Amino acid sequence: MSAVGVIPARWASTRFPGKILADIGGKPMLQHVWEKAGRAVELDDVIVACDEQHVYDAARAFGANAVMTRKDHPSGSDRVAEAIADRPVDIVVNIQGDEPFIDPLLIDALVIALQKDPSSAMATVIKPFAKKEDFLNPNMVKVVIDQNKNALYFSRAPVPYHRDGGPMDYSRYFRHLGIYAYRREFLLSFCTWSKSFLEQEECLEQLRVLEAGHRIKTVETDIEAIGVDTPEDLAKAKKHYENTNN
Repeated sequence: MSAVGVIPARWASTRFPGKILADIGGKPMLQHVWEKAGRAVELDDVIVACDEQHVYDAARAFGANAVMTRKDHPSGSDRVAEAIADRPVDIVVNIQGDEPFIDPLLIDALVIALQKDPSSAMATVIKPFAKKEDFLNPNMVKVVIDQNKNALYFSRAPVPYHRDGGPMDYSRYFRHLGIYAYRREFLLSFCTWSKSFLEQEECLEQLRVLEAGHRIKTVETDIEAIGVDTPEDLAKAKKHYENTNN
């Protein structure tokens, strides 16, 4: 079963334009992501899906298989879908371009999850919460799962609600990490659907999948994600790189 990783490389980020080419340890952030993804043994290829010529040129300069995509895609999923539309592949992993320290093992785990469970159209990663303030933070998406580790719901609200108060066992409360694997045909179909009610309410596109009655398999990890959404996040990423490479 063939699998490719696609890194949607959008230049015009709302909060931090141009962050994908921001320097971390002498390399653009995009290159760090590409190099990490290239270590995933379950992937047959890694594609960088660009929306600007200078991003494409930068990706090609460090050796990536880069493709140009439309500028007006509403989401990374749509950009990924365009990048693989003509490729005969079974599984597609959407790898965020602002995760410079993504663990290749997570990518492999997502591919394996879909290989093992043909009833799931999609897979994603979850991580137990460590502290209450993160659980209450609407920017950290919560996910509720069933006994088979399929997602029941995603929300920015603190769910499930701890009605009776008292100590909370945070190992049972999960944060969603934004990396996805899809079956190719499902991804191409999903990107043609209209936004669902729940998706629009929560601003979470994965709810479109659940609302349509499809399954999302979850893979649990204890690995911390270090995303870059702001210049402040970039400073933290640079510090992390220095601390782990000296």
